[in-house]
Amino acid sequence: MTRAFSSLERVIDLETKQGFQDKAVVGGIRQFAAYWVGQAREEAADEADLALVEQIADTLSSYSSLPGTEARESTLELLQQKLKAREERLKETRMTGKMVEKPAEPRLAEPEPEPIEIPEVKPEEVEPEPVMPDPEVLNLPVSKVRGVGPKIAEHLAIIGAETIGELLYVFPHRYDDYSLLKPINRLAYGEQVTVIGTIWETRARRVRNHKLVQSTITDGTGKIQATWFNQPWLVEKLKAGTQVVLSGTVDQFLGRPVFQNPEWEPLEMEPLRTRRIVPIYPLTKGLSAHKMREIMKRAIETWVAQIPDPLPVAIRERKKFLTLPQALQQIHFPDSQESLHRARQRIIFDELFQLQLGLLAQRREWQSSPGRPIPFDAGLMEQFLQQLPYQLTQAQQRVVSEIAADMAKDVPMNRLLQGDVGSGKTVVAASAIVLAVRAGLQAALMAPTEILAEQHYQGLSELLAKMNIGVLLLTGSTSAAEREGLYASLADGTTQVVIGTHALIQESVQFKKLGLAVIDEQHRFGVDQRKSLREKGLLSTDGAERPNPHLLVMSATPIPRSLALSLYGDLDLSILDEMPPGRQEIKTHWLKPSERERAYGFVRGQIENGRQAFIICPLVEESDKIEAKAAVEEYKRLQEQIFPDLKLGLLHGRMKADEKEATMRAFYDGQIDILVATSVIEVGIDVPNSTVMLIEGANRFGLAQLHQFRGRVGRSQHQSYCLLLADTISGDAEDRLSALEQTNDGFLLAEKDLEIRGPGEFLGRRQSGLPELHLASLTDMRMLKQARIEAQALVEIDPNLEQSEHQTLREIVADIWQQAGDVS
Repeated sequence: MTRAFSSLERVIDLETKQGFQDKAVVGGIRQFAAYWVGQAREEAADEADLALVEQIADTLSSYSSLPGTEARESTLELLQQKLKAREERLKETRMTGKMVEKPAEPRLAEPEPEPIEIPEVKPEEVEPEPVMPDPEVLNLPVSKVRGVGPKIAEHLAIIGAETIGELLYVFPHRYDDYSLLKPINRLAYGEQVTVIGTIWETRARRVRNHKLVQSTITDGTGKIQATWFNQPWLVEKLKAGTQVVLSGTVDQFLGRPVFQNPEWEPLEMEPLRTRRIVPIYPLTKGLSAHKMREIMKRAIETWVAQIPDPLPVAIRERKKFLTLPQALQQIHFPDSQESLHRARQRIIFDELFQLQLGLLAQRREWQSSPGRPIPFDAGLMEQFLQQLPYQLTQAQQRVVSEIAADMAKDVPMNRLLQGDVGSGKTVVAASAIVLAVRAGLQAALMAPTEILAEQHYQGLSELLAKMNIGVLLLTGSTSAAEREGLYASLADGTTQVVIGTHALIQESVQFKKLGLAVIDEQHRFGVDQRKSLREKGLLSTDGAERPNPHLLVMSATPIPRSLALSLYGDLDLSILDEMPPGRQEIKTHWLKPSERERAYGFVRGQIENGRQAFIICPLVEESDKIEAKAAVEEYKRLQEQIFPDLKLGLLHGRMKADEKEATMRAFYDGQIDILVATSVIEVGIDVPNSTVMLIEGANRFGLAQLHQFRGRVGRSQHQSYCLLLADTISGDAEDRLSALEQTNDGFLLAEKDLEIRGPGEFLGRRQSGLPELHLASLTDMRMLKQARIEAQALVEIDPNLEQSEHQTLREIVADIWQQAGDVS
């Protein structure tokens, strides 16, 4: 069995053992489904397998909302049956040497004697007659759809649908597959199925506070009872002799099959909620599921054929995609699971393709803007490197060359520098600063916190002192007098290098000639903040326009190269994948819960030796408020019961910024022995005296996050340690903790994390500034890669999408990226 399906079986087994509490995986079954589906699609053996993946993903996504353990148990049993059937099908395939054909849809089980006559339901044609595309259709108000008045339009606006275009992109969040038609005497418990029969009798009765309508339906092979709650008007509609279609999940009562609240329609009616794969939409008060389906059906029938297809014909034919009108019809009202899968693939590709085109356009726009070339001065660089007390690693030398080559061009550098904690990013940035300053330009480095800014100030001051380059610091704590003097020296150019926080982007800060902007821990800054620092170089103090400054953004969070190329397509990428020699590796130990007291004893021993320690509280996913409360309680317990004679500090996400800053400063200054913290400590300052990182609930954190925690120690010549305390262990958690024990290489761990959990761990750092995705997921690595390849190929032949065939595509890309904002 493939890795994804094996992983699913393990999760189902664990969830069953834990009593269906939705705790088998961190974040719940729904979150597991989000990253499982991408891997499962890649491992699917054939089209039937792909359709099964979509079914399973939909089922898993709704697991947490199922009412009670019995429903969850039944759902998982059905999944296990499907997985078993899949194994048998694939086994038969391997034996015969050919793929087993998927049954045609809708499926009709072979009936027993004298079933009711079933009328043929033919799939609808997508485009009954040629219609000219009209882009303006997308902007028409939803009130143009028949049956949508002012009140319904208000309800649709709540779910984000004010125009026809927005309505068509409100996709079902799941589907009920009622395409399987069966006679009553062949129904099985737990099946999603459709029955066609005649009402034998209908009666209403009251049970406690509920009004029940119960009908008995027969089809010539048997009888089944259907019950509806609090819908007394059905008595008039479901009269004896009426031929109806019922769709739902078969339940049982006293050993007999029954339906509870099934969907139903008169037999002569066009199928909308029975006899087919039925879409289930997000709803709001005043908008019923049936009404939403009616509105969507009318919108599809009236307008979808006029929707222009922006995807170039050559790509569509090469990828064997549906047209956009076909995909929109099939995603809302699919004729079969295969049609649904093809529709999803087309729309997912569109979203990722347009995302990649936007990234490439931003990269092209940046490169087409004028830059200020800074010629590489080999003698100057040799002078700088020789005065360092150490030799650069091969990786540092390579990246210094990449940056110098960028800065020598007449287009502005736009480069992402990735390096593990301690890999030497600061000296690389310093080499770029030296080149800029000696060319008569200014340089600025922006850090997210005052303490980080101060550390950069101290480090760069030492590195640049022998080059006679002055460095000044600007933060929120800078006095008014110092601030005014600094503003003046930046404006007249006497200050060559400034290090600071968000204070650097205040309106009062002006540069004479900003030639290089460096941003550290770039994911902690918003889009507008990054853009503001870059734009400081466009206008000089005399009002004259200047070329764009060179931009270097740095991150200490390793991201797998394949993912980085897709998510940061607008940036060039440099990687420091080698650690300086002589650095002591952090010793990592995974401890059992029973070894907690031993861990506390080890922490105490380190503090008695003059060192300091971190203790990370377990992750609480419900909310920051609950996590903060848990951290406060843990802090009190540790201070009062475990370390009453030591000085403990507390850091959590609900504290104000100045409180966090004060706590970190006290820890840095040695006033705190043990810092108790939540995950807000993930990226922070160097505290060279801290040698122990104790992580409680280590199984709840991702591998990349655990590695970042570990990077808070090991900043000096003292041997450092990372202790992992885990409670319950799943298969994935065991893989993560074992990997952390075995290596300190952040890039190896990042690849492992991508393999284990998918890209979700890395996405929060890039999600800001990207367009909203309706259906696609950045965890779908296979489709993301395909979209990038096709986008690159297209811009090779039509860089600005100016050809007539690409006009609509250009407008769509410009529109979605305008809504997302500048991601520079």
